[in-house]
Amino acid sequence: MQKDSGPLVPLHWIGFGYAALVASGGIIGYAKAGSVPSLAAGLLFGGLAGLGAYQLSQDPRNIWVFLVTSGTLAGIMGMRFYHSGKFMPAGLIAGASLLMVAKLGISVFSKPH
Repeated sequence: MQKDSGPLVPLHWIGFGYAALVASGGIIGYAKAGSVPSLAAGLLFGGLAGLGAYQLSQDPRNIWVFLVTSGTLAGIMGMRFYHSGKFMPAGLIAGASLLMVAKLGISVFSKPH
């Protein structure tokens, strides 16, 4: 009997989707408002999240780049959402980042060492 390896959608695919969400948010911010800082931050954090997702696909224990990236975005965008009250884009990215931090934490603590 083969042991269940986890959810049907591997974490790294969720991570690549998260990275695409972050990067596209920066691109949309630039397209709508001409915000170069949004573009730069979106591409930087999206690229780091993509790197973290790739590292997870290679070794599920290699979570640090992804954890630091999503944790940093959760903090920054959470504060922006708190101060502005606007769900888009700050609330969306903060919520997605919190979910990624939670998912990473659950996957770390649920695996036997």
